[in-house]
Amino acid sequence: MKNELTRGPVMKTMIWFAVPMILGDLLQQCYNIADTIIVGRFLGADALAAVGSSFSLMTFLTSILLGLAMGSGTVFSIRFGEKDMSGLKEGILASFVLLGAVTVFLNIVIYAGIDWIIWFLRTPAGLTGLMKEYLAVIFSGLAGIFLYNFFASLLRSLGNSVVPLVFLAVSACLNIALDLWFVAGLGRGVAGAAQATVISQYISGVGIAVYTRVKFPWLFKKEGQIRLRVERIKEITSFSSLTCLQQSIMNLGILAVQGLVNSYGATVMAAFAAAVKIDAFAYLPVQDFGNAFSIFVAQNYGARKTDRIRKGIRTAAAVSIVFGALISLCVFILAEPLMTLFIDSSETAVIAEGVRYLRIEGAFYYLIGLLFLFYGLYRALGKPGMSVVLTIVSLGTRVVLAYALSAVPSIGTTGIWLSVPIGWFLADGLGAVYYFLKRKKLIS
Repeated sequence: MKNELTRGPVMKTMIWFAVPMILGDLLQQCYNIADTIIVGRFLGADALAAVGSSFSLMTFLTSILLGLAMGSGTVFSIRFGEKDMSGLKEGILASFVLLGAVTVFLNIVIYAGIDWIIWFLRTPAGLTGLMKEYLAVIFSGLAGIFLYNFFASLLRSLGNSVVPLVFLAVSACLNIALDLWFVAGLGRGVAGAAQATVISQYISGVGIAVYTRVKFPWLFKKEGQIRLRVERIKEITSFSSLTCLQQSIMNLGILAVQGLVNSYGATVMAAFAAAVKIDAFAYLPVQDFGNAFSIFVAQNYGARKTDRIRKGIRTAAAVSIVFGALISLCVFILAEPLMTLFIDSSETAVIAEGVRYLRIEGAFYYLIGLLFLFYGLYRALGKPGMSVVLTIVSLGTRVVLAYALSAVPSIGTTGIWLSVPIGWFLADGLGAVYYFLKRKKLIS
């Protein structure tokens, strides 16, 4: 099944395309949420802190592969909009080789430097053993992550956002079942939680790869003119490298903040570990809507339908603001019950710190919703460098303010949480000014 986003009612087309992507990534978050709930409930606050800190690192590494896949998907969408099937096939080959090579490189670097990574994260001495045990297993799942993100981006670029959802649904359910079995039943500790996640990642990655090869054989059919070309690799790299850089900067900033959080000890680490899962789950719909919007823009950009792009921008902004505001209201009201999903109610200090985080940052999800739209817009219009600039503004502000404000004794950890929405606001302002100044050249 493929869906051309260059036709039909703009709002309906974008929303129906975005919904499976949103549901799929919500299910993907279940990987980490299942780990967090089960580890927190069965293994305690120290294990939760170690797994939570590892999550920030794994998110950073995954962002490299995700950025490359997203950049590749933009090229695929443009070629599909142009009806250039030869260019599409060559792009698929070039992208697969590039992402595969990066995956191998990351695995080598990670396992060689695992002790240095733990030191860099300023992990308390009492948690280093648990963290190393978890990381040694979870890193082995990078190949599964590569396969899933590559083939999911390929299918979505063709307008098929349903199949990636199906494979994630199966693997998410499997992950939860294996988590309970390995951790609660077999007593394998944090390594068991990591093993459950890795197995599920390979199920989704290999499964979607086989499905795509069987159901879309024309994408992989070798023709006389189709081969690995240097110019295609350069094209994929030009789109993917900046998108990858954007994703990496975003998560590197989060990783830097994680190091600051770790310096406050196990209580704040555990609170952050639980709250950041809720946070990611809450704003994930607007993030995926931004990614769906990017594919919509890319297809229409390839088809030269500029009026449709302009209408899509107005529609997407309205939807994102309204939905973000509703999610903010829900998180603000339900902050304490949400925290008790991850940690026992007797851990009052952990819960209080997590609630403080959620009620400060969670009040401004409409700001990050707009930011994801700017990311998607500039990526689709061939200006991924602007997405990088916006990311630097957002994360740079967050890191600088987090360290500066938290150093004030009367502010403390509250300063870390306050820095986030301030960074979103400044990046949104820059993105809007750039668009209104350059919109005639961007969309012409």
